[in-house]
Amino acid sequence: MEVKELEAALEGILFAAGEPVGVERLCLSLETDRPTLDAVARQLMDRYRYERRGIRIVRMDASYQMCSAPEYAPYIRKTLEGRKPPRLSQPALEVLAIIAYYQPVTRAYVDQIRGVDSAYTVGLLLERELIEESGRLAVPGRPILYRTTKNFLRSFGMSSLEELPPLPDGSQEGGQMTLELEQAVERLRAEEAGEAVPEEEK
Repeated sequence: MEVKELEAALEGILFAAGEPVGVERLCLSLETDRPTLDAVARQLMDRYRYERRGIRIVRMDASYQMCSAPEYAPYIRKTLEGRKPPRLSQPALEVLAIIAYYQPVTRAYVDQIRGVDSAYTVGLLLERELIEESGRLAVPGRPILYRTTKNFLRSFGMSSLEELPPLPDGSQEGGQMTLELEQAVERLRAEEAGEAVPEEEK
């Protein structure tokens, strides 16, 4: 398959998927190797930016996804305003920050840092698919461990957890982590600007 055809096929797949598609799956379906696929994806990504197109292709760990360009967020939000759910509440952002920086963690660990019960907020984050269960801790009672999801990376415009802003030295408080995570919120991509946890307390 020629490069132009690969580009078109990749573009079509990502547009139709509407969600992250794994690199291995793309290589298999397009019958190409990973270096070639990455090169083709990079060409498309650069072209969209250079031509100031309304769409972007983003890479998240070992997957790619098509989304809208952040500079057109005001127009997209205005058009889809009726579909926009409330933004992250402060308690939800605190819990999400703790899990993002210290994953995998138990709810008891989150409660210990925040000083309040986080059961309801953890449930909301699970419902919004920003976090997920990742096994159980090997201690009596075998509490559930939680980690962030690909949807979390997508919603905050990050390719991997390595792009999380660094925490202040010695910071262990949820409030401090929340301030750091809020810096990442500013980089939300247009498509994800409204995809946040409902405005709820705890």
